[in-house]
Amino acid sequence: MKALILVLYVACMLLIGYYSMRKTKSLSDFFLANRSLGPWVSAFAYGTTYFSAVLFIGYAGRIGWNFGLSSLWIVVGNTLVGSLLAWLLLAKKTRQVTEKLNVMTMPEFLGARYSDPYLKAFSAILVFVFLIPYSASVYMGLSYLFDVVMGIPYVLALLLIAVLTGLYLVMGGYFAVALTDFVQGSIMFFGAIFMVFYLLAHPQVGGLSGAISNLRAINPSLVGVVGPPGFWPLFGLVVLTSLGPWGLPQMVQKFYSLKSERIVVAATIVSTVFSLVCVFSAYFSGSLTRLFFTELPQMGGVPNADLLMPNLIVKVMPQAFTLIFLLLVFSASMSTLSSLVLVSSSAIVVDLFPQSWKKKSLLWMRFLCGLFVFLSLLIAFKRSTFIVNLMSISWGATAGSFLAPYVYGLYWKRGTRQAAWASMLSGLVIAVGFSWYFGFRSQLVPLVGSLAMLIPLGVFPVVSLFTGGER
Repeated sequence: MKALILVLYVACMLLIGYYSMRKTKSLSDFFLANRSLGPWVSAFAYGTTYFSAVLFIGYAGRIGWNFGLSSLWIVVGNTLVGSLLAWLLLAKKTRQVTEKLNVMTMPEFLGARYSDPYLKAFSAILVFVFLIPYSASVYMGLSYLFDVVMGIPYVLALLLIAVLTGLYLVMGGYFAVALTDFVQGSIMFFGAIFMVFYLLAHPQVGGLSGAISNLRAINPSLVGVVGPPGFWPLFGLVVLTSLGPWGLPQMVQKFYSLKSERIVVAATIVSTVFSLVCVFSAYFSGSLTRLFFTELPQMGGVPNADLLMPNLIVKVMPQAFTLIFLLLVFSASMSTLSSLVLVSSSAIVVDLFPQSWKKKSLLWMRFLCGLFVFLSLLIAFKRSTFIVNLMSISWGATAGSFLAPYVYGLYWKRGTRQAAWASMLSGLVIAVGFSWYFGFRSQLVPLVGSLAMLIPLGVFPVVSLFTGGER
């Protein structure tokens, strides 16, 4: 029965992709849905791109297990900074400036804002290269889930998901993504609410007071203000996951495609409520895994915290909910993967290709979508690091490079080309260099990613003042 419903769901996604392909006539249609999205679709598109298998599988399980209830600080940051402030401060301004400059991508914006074609080209390469690890982390999370819930081997699950993502997106572009985001977001929203209430009612949890008492009995630090790993790892996770969306091309793209500035208030409210429900459900459920397991699940004889949430769903939740949760995570991840592939391939076609090649821009976009999926699969096959760390390296390098020049570029006319280069390079060097120094499996990788975002915010104004350009 689960397999049949999943097949029907996949078939619906492909039909939407085919329908969207018939309406996709230009590069603007493919990438921005012709700037025609309303508040609900825009808000759900933002939320489903923000939260994927990385949240519900990698982050919820591993961080909930390690930090306990202090992981809820991430909920506060993601809701207030990652959603509410992002929409309040960036959405309307981004819509205004990108339309005025007639740009569709982050690299295009940076190149036009700082009058530097080399900055545009460098940014395009960064987008394509460093969003691949994030895409790989989403594939890994989904494949772990399919392995445990459906019994589909990890490698086969990877291939099936990759083929579906490629077909779905290559056909319809962002219009296909937008059409399905409302349905996918609804599954996420109501599935997340059900999961929290069911777990709280479980005898091994015993309600909210019982959860606190039982976690305290295992380890008092699990109900403390800061969990056992300590303040700095938690600080790094809060900053990385909350400030990161401000500088990620796939998140900023949602603001480009708004139908008008008038819808921003409604979209802000919907996006904030959606984020609060989904992220609270994920981290709170993850912290309760300690009440159901005494040790980490194993894969190939090796303990793996990324398997906590799939095992929790299979062993604790009612059987009917396993399919709901599977569709919940699958829906979120499809939206995230689609946005990643779309933004990365557009960075090459729109920002790097010569004008003569752009006559076949849609064909090139579709080809590069397939290439991006293939490269992501190569990383996911190796399983060389944790899902959390793969995403942290990707977000640290990408948002660390773009956050400062993007935000200052929107609001500060005195920002200079030299400052844009300095802030981008400092973020990139910190994210990649220090992650390599500490080791890509280190618990410090999220902290490194957060520093890669914060330090360039100081570098940019200092360099701007010294180079003194008036724009």
